[in-house]
Amino acid sequence: MELWFGGKIYTMINEGDWVEAVVVSEGRVMDTGSTSELYDKYGGMLNEQHNLNGGIMYPGFTDSHLHMMMHGERLLRLDLSFMKSKEEVLRALKQYADNTSPGEWIVGEGFNENQWEENGLIHKSELDEVTGEHPAIITRVCRHALVANSEAVRLAGVTKESPDPQGGRIGKDERGVTGVFHDEAQELIKQQMPGVSSDYLEKALTAAIEDMYARGLTGGHTEDLYYYGGFLKTYRVFRKVIHERGKKFRTNLLVHHKAADEMEEAGLAFGDGAPFTELGAMKIFSDGALGGRTALLNAPYEDDPSNRGVAIHSDEDLDDLFKKARAKAMPVAVHAIGDGAVKAVLERMERFPLKNGQRDRIIHAQILDGELIARLQKLPVVLDIQPSFVASDFPWVIERIGEKRMEYAYAWKTLYDKGVLLAGGSDAPIEEVNPLLGIRAAVDRRATLDFQVYGEEEKLSMYEAISLYTKGSAHAVSREEEQGMIRAGYVADFTVLDRDLFSSAGHEVADAVVMMTVVDGEIMYEK
Repeated sequence: MELWFGGKIYTMINEGDWVEAVVVSEGRVMDTGSTSELYDKYGGMLNEQHNLNGGIMYPGFTDSHLHMMMHGERLLRLDLSFMKSKEEVLRALKQYADNTSPGEWIVGEGFNENQWEENGLIHKSELDEVTGEHPAIITRVCRHALVANSEAVRLAGVTKESPDPQGGRIGKDERGVTGVFHDEAQELIKQQMPGVSSDYLEKALTAAIEDMYARGLTGGHTEDLYYYGGFLKTYRVFRKVIHERGKKFRTNLLVHHKAADEMEEAGLAFGDGAPFTELGAMKIFSDGALGGRTALLNAPYEDDPSNRGVAIHSDEDLDDLFKKARAKAMPVAVHAIGDGAVKAVLERMERFPLKNGQRDRIIHAQILDGELIARLQKLPVVLDIQPSFVASDFPWVIERIGEKRMEYAYAWKTLYDKGVLLAGGSDAPIEEVNPLLGIRAAVDRRATLDFQVYGEEEKLSMYEAISLYTKGSAHAVSREEEQGMIRAGYVADFTVLDRDLFSSAGHEVADAVVMMTVVDGEIMYEK
């Protein structure tokens, strides 16, 4: 039995609730209260005592939507996400190519042309000049588009005559294929890339978890089980790193719809693997992203009147995927950014309702309208929102969708006040995995490009913002009776910071320092 004391401990049961000390036994909170009361009650049974030395404890922060393996890869690969111009990206690629063995694939991660001094995607001919004979790709920050060089396009057998696949788009111009591949079209290139070893995956996952510990994260809901050689290979890596190697991290593993049958063939089902590698909802993509104008909208893009985005699946296929999930007693977690995609998803949730007491979730839900919100209020559904998108998408998103749609765009406060359940995530590696950046964006809503505040009326309070990463993430996996708060019977997952966020201004949140990250009562990171 252990006593944690010496700081302020926010329980998050209600706004403002805090205690002086917590008693933990076998990875669970046994009791909370004043330090003297708990000493009197448990003093003779305490094996360890942990002095917070003035630190501020919160329930463990959990990222409700990210890609842990991809985040680890970003840490291992060439990271383009902070580069501010096309020229900087090309210089980095050339330097990388010059130090890469002949014929080896070159992969650059996470470019964002909206942050460049001059907008405009890189053409494959520009990649050719710096990558030579290497096959090469660079992925856009949203992971809904990539640019491939001529060698990669050749290996994929893609020509100007190649048709767009369902749910994807091949970039073409008067010269032929541009090298830009959107959404499902990316698979034409990725299928040509060599497979990765289990050792590589273990290294990437370990790097991701250690980085997340340092950011104060005790858990995450991740979608990785389809992309690295199949469900079983990737699942075994998660089990090995988290269970066998002791990297405790409360992980909920979304199961891509194409991996769900393999999960079943392995004798596994929804909910197996708890508490640290729990198999979660069936993941479905219904549209693309706003950056590449592939998010599905009900009306055309303001800056591209001929385009409403991309439906990843036909209506019939989307029906079949919902039926498949329900047949396996699985909730769904559907990527839906545009109002057109959200509408299609809600129609299926209404037509094929859950019957097991779980909750579905819609991931992102950036563009909504009043009717969609009214329908959301009636369903057992959680919205996985990414507050950091406010910071990174404005002001350019206004030109993309127009002022009229802004009333219900990124409308976190409206949703919260209407009782729609919200969970907070980063979508890392699309955004930085640091939950403090997400909390700051939720309460401050200040864009990183021009430092202006967008949607003042949609700011969340500090309590509401922290709830996204504690109680909200627990609701997303129907674990609110044991996660997301510090109270008797709940898991002993804690995030300890050097300051009280409730006494901090919104813009100061990200300056907080993580002093300690505790999972299952065990200190996994200490400053």
